[in-house]
Amino acid sequence: MAVYIIFTVGSLAFILLACFVFTNAIEWFGEKLHVGQGIVGSVFSAIGTALPETVIPLIAIFLFHDQGAKDIGVGAIAGAPFMLGTLALFVTGTAVIIYSIIGKRTVTMNVDIKVISMDLTFFLIIYTIAVLTTFIHNIIAIKNIIAVLLLLSYIIYIRLAFSNDSEKSEKSENLDRLIISKIFRVKTNLFWICVQLIISLAAIIFGAQVFVENVRDLSDALGVAPLILSIIITPIATELPEKFNSVIWTGKKKDTLALGNITGAMVFQSCFPVVIGILFTPWDLRGITMISAIIAIASAVINLAWIKIKKSVNPFFLLFGGVLYAGYLVYIFR
Repeated sequence: MAVYIIFTVGSLAFILLACFVFTNAIEWFGEKLHVGQGIVGSVFSAIGTALPETVIPLIAIFLFHDQGAKDIGVGAIAGAPFMLGTLALFVTGTAVIIYSIIGKRTVTMNVDIKVISMDLTFFLIIYTIAVLTTFIHNIIAIKNIIAVLLLLSYIIYIRLAFSNDSEKSEKSENLDRLIISKIFRVKTNLFWICVQLIISLAAIIFGAQVFVENVRDLSDALGVAPLILSIIITPIATELPEKFNSVIWTGKKKDTLALGNITGAMVFQSCFPVVIGILFTPWDLRGITMISAIIAIASAVINLAWIKIKKSVNPFFLLFGGVLYAGYLVYIFR
């Protein structure tokens, strides 16, 4: 038991370090491509840090064929949007508040509302359709058509994200020096930026896998069911990159990056992993899985409504995600 705890804590520290290296590289990547923070956070960073939680359901579904593995796969797919829409938003709001208390920034968040609104709107449309597909899960032809449409919708999202990019003029004076350039004294060009990105992503995936393995061992010792594990435990580990990235960026007052990293990941998670679930599992959502999906949708609706009405993002309002998450835990373990 003690060994599991040590490795769990160690993997958390390793992921945090890898995320610090990743955020540094992804900002420079966006700078070299002359795109704004909305694209960097909602597209580049979201896709990159979504790899751990995308890999786990793929492994569970394609390498194992028992019902427990299917439950883990579907639970991980549904758990990712749920965790992003609740705990990740809570962590971001908490980070802003703490940084403001220690005087590192103000509590006011400077967010590109257009970027976050588009992310949440796409997520609501795509994920709601995906969840409703469970009610026709026995009609294979329609399921396949919906899966193709979900993939196409992400392509549309990417095109709109680039066309709406409103921060292309932002310069690099606020960027920290590229870490690999600082250590090895190499030029800050696209090649070395990509090298740092690849290394940091590999480190994030490795750290997340180590974390999941040790948490699984701990949960097995506690007698936790595979479905509960996949919805609650696994996404906590696999969503750590998004949470850590957002904490790092809020400390640097780069709120569009911080929040877009989460909302962009929500859009990605509602497309690719969900398509895998629709095509290669029964996709018969019920019980705690369906409830987690409903909560994710409800969280997006609430936050989007706040943004539309107030034309801003309030870190205290983001804390409501923690309330939704806590309520779900109470429902499961009541």
